[in-house]
Amino acid sequence: MHRETISRGEASSPYETSSRRTLSFFLILLFFFSGLSLFAQENDGEDIPDNGSIWIDIESEPYSPGDTNFVLTLGVLVPVYFSAIDDNSHGLSVGGTGSLAFNYFITSGFFVGGELSGMFSSSRRGNMLYIIPFGVRAGYQFLFGRFEFPVSLFAGAASQSYIEKNYFGIMLKPGASVFWRFNADWSFGLNAAWWFVPQWPKNGYDVIGNFMELTLSARYNF
Repeated sequence: MHRETISRGEASSPYETSSRRTLSFFLILLFFFSGLSLFAQENDGEDIPDNGSIWIDIESEPYSPGDTNFVLTLGVLVPVYFSAIDDNSHGLSVGGTGSLAFNYFITSGFFVGGELSGMFSSSRRGNMLYIIPFGVRAGYQFLFGRFEFPVSLFAGAASQSYIEKNYFGIMLKPGASVFWRFNADWSFGLNAAWWFVPQWPKNGYDVIGNFMELTLSARYNF
């Protein structure tokens, strides 16, 4: 009788067995997550080795070195100021302009390329002025979500003609734009640029023409 009482007292109840198993399970989880935390702290800031996984090579930036795009631009050109002309009475109306540009990205933000453009404007008597610039351009693009803000500088030459007069000289055009990225291929935007068109003839007065460009653009990225 005494032995039976002792035997029953030493036996564990089902509740105690379940509690021990639950405690053991949580202790194992605690040690596991503690080990993971220490491992993460030791590897914090270290580069992840390239183990051949494609996840490491997926681009996180919308532009990468070697990316290119074409830009088609159409809009208006406003004659603003012509030096060496009394009262700035140039007599030109608001004209039209268009261009085709190519950009190549050296980095994710810096790009270089080329541009061919043209403009026309009429005088008060209905005679037409034509300017056809071509040259190189470079710039940098800032990103904010799906919006892109490129700033650029065009430097080149321009063929100019008015009635029977012709002139060929240099031209500079700084500009800024805002584009909205419609999808992976297309972006659409607004542009503002300043045309600096000097004329330094050998026998005559030096005149510097200044125009303001306001245009719309479609850009194809590939």
